[in-house]
Amino acid sequence: MSRLFWLVAAPVIFLFLWSTGFGIAKLGLIHAEPLTLLALRYVLVLVILLPMAAIVRPPLPATPRAWVDIAVTGFLIQVVYFGLCYVAFKSGTSAGVVAIVVCLQPILVALIAPHFVGERTGARGWVGLALGLGGAALVIMSREKFATEGVFGLICAGLALLGITGGTLWEKRFGVTHHPITSNLIQYAVGAAFCLPLAALTERFEVSWSGQFTLVLAYLVIGNSLLAMTLLLAMIRAGAVARVSALFYLVPPLTALFARPLLGEVMPPMGWAGMALAALGVALVSRS
Repeated sequence: MSRLFWLVAAPVIFLFLWSTGFGIAKLGLIHAEPLTLLALRYVLVLVILLPMAAIVRPPLPATPRAWVDIAVTGFLIQVVYFGLCYVAFKSGTSAGVVAIVVCLQPILVALIAPHFVGERTGARGWVGLALGLGGAALVIMSREKFATEGVFGLICAGLALLGITGGTLWEKRFGVTHHPITSNLIQYAVGAAFCLPLAALTERFEVSWSGQFTLVLAYLVIGNSLLAMTLLLAMIRAGAVARVSALFYLVPPLTALFARPLLGEVMPPMGWAGMALAALGVALVSRS
């Protein structure tokens, strides 16, 4: 029963935390620049994890290679993916265009997985991946007015796509089960080590502190950084990587859904149709 609960609850909790995080982060960018926000987020995660590690004393990676594998996954997701998505937003690239580029991740994973981790996607899976991509695109197009995008922002979004794809596949092939405190501590230390100096070099490192910004940081640190990332890495290790990646098709529709109470943005009927299509696609991919 506990395993059945885990299989059902983990994707639901992950999707809720990951999807709401985009709207929450958008609120945070009102008060701080992108890399500054990421650096603060990662440093606060470390402030929480270091005392926990001292008390719990979780086992450390047994070999130097295990340390490197955790650090590589952290760099690809925390620095490349999140960092470049935020830089793309800062350059003027619309959220819709970035979301469409990043939504190619399940397709890219399905293409690379047979060669990198030995997992193949069947005909039902490819149909589901196509439906998921179409549904996510419908949601995005229903809410965004597309304009001419800067080449720099598009390059950043493309590299961010490679970051989340590479992190997912690297974790699946080389990742082993570690204590969540150990994995998160190493990965967010890597994130902070890169984002702090980059923020100091490229931004003014100024923050407009307020009650809202404090709540935003609390959610990003606890909900997105600690809980959502722990669930994502655990699901990658426990299941087929293409099925886990297919969950990302539901992120744009759910982000649009949660944007209404958070940002007052209303989803039109075409967006609801896209959400249903994306859900159908994920159901096909996830069905064993």
